[in-house]
Amino acid sequence: MIKVLKPGVQLTIQDFGRIGYRHLGVSKAGSLDPCAQLIANRLLGNNDNDAVLEVTVGLCELEFNCDTVIAIQGADLQAKLDEQPIYPGWTYAIKNKQVLSFATGRAGLRAYIAVKDGVQCPLIMGSRATDLNACFGGLDGKALSSGDCIPIKPFNGPFIKMGAIAPPQRKIIRLHPSPHAKLLGKTLLHSFTSGKFKASPNSNRMGVRLVNNTDNLMHTHSLPSVAVNPGSIQLPPNGEPIVLLNDGQTTGGYPLLGTVISADLHQFAQFRAADNIEFEYVTLEQAHRAQHKQNAHLHQLSLALNNSNNKK
Repeated sequence: MIKVLKPGVQLTIQDFGRIGYRHLGVSKAGSLDPCAQLIANRLLGNNDNDAVLEVTVGLCELEFNCDTVIAIQGADLQAKLDEQPIYPGWTYAIKNKQVLSFATGRAGLRAYIAVKDGVQCPLIMGSRATDLNACFGGLDGKALSSGDCIPIKPFNGPFIKMGAIAPPQRKIIRLHPSPHAKLLGKTLLHSFTSGKFKASPNSNRMGVRLVNNTDNLMHTHSLPSVAVNPGSIQLPPNGEPIVLLNDGQTTGGYPLLGTVISADLHQFAQFRAADNIEFEYVTLEQAHRAQHKQNAHLHQLSLALNNSNNKK
């Protein structure tokens, strides 16, 4: 198992989350950067959806009480293994009683730790993801605390030290058009796509609040509640958009500026308060091409890993 010595800002157990329960008011939860989870798991030969640890900001320490192998992906939060620096995108052998620690970083916000065979907490609604709002999943439905013990399987078999590059970070986020385009009007939507935003410090796993120095997006529209999903961009009357993420609610009454395309949504796991964010609307065909390009990147990783394993 892994013992939490220091949890840092927010340390949780996540996988791809819960699918098919939004009609019951159950949020998706799960890794905010599923690409990082997937890459880390593939480096270890795990299933893509094996549960991982999501480290937010850093500042945590973990003691391993068995041998295993890990892979880290996502933000570089200056990880160390027994005071020796280790890096995102690589696999590392872990010995019993070794300590993995994180400082913090200047780029990116979340790192993901995969362990061989995944974190072994119970499945709830088909997922091990921690739902912090509903208080279930993961380890007792909460962010991990000092003294918590995370169940994993020991592993001391052979492995190949491997590395992988994550898809590049984007500053211009692509959107599906707004279902409320006529209500909001072309002038407001143009102001949205021509503006530069920063992620507010008042952001979390429910959503990223966006701020800029204008009041061009203020409005007085009121709507009946509609279904929303991760990636939906709500526009409250104060004109500060909210990009809903995995822990966000399932319905909302604010008009929508659009929906982040699936290939770009994971970028919001890594935006820090100082980062500039811009938006552009794209066609469905462009969204499909973007997803195809991301899938091709991940497929190339699988081919490379299979080729390396065949040479053992």
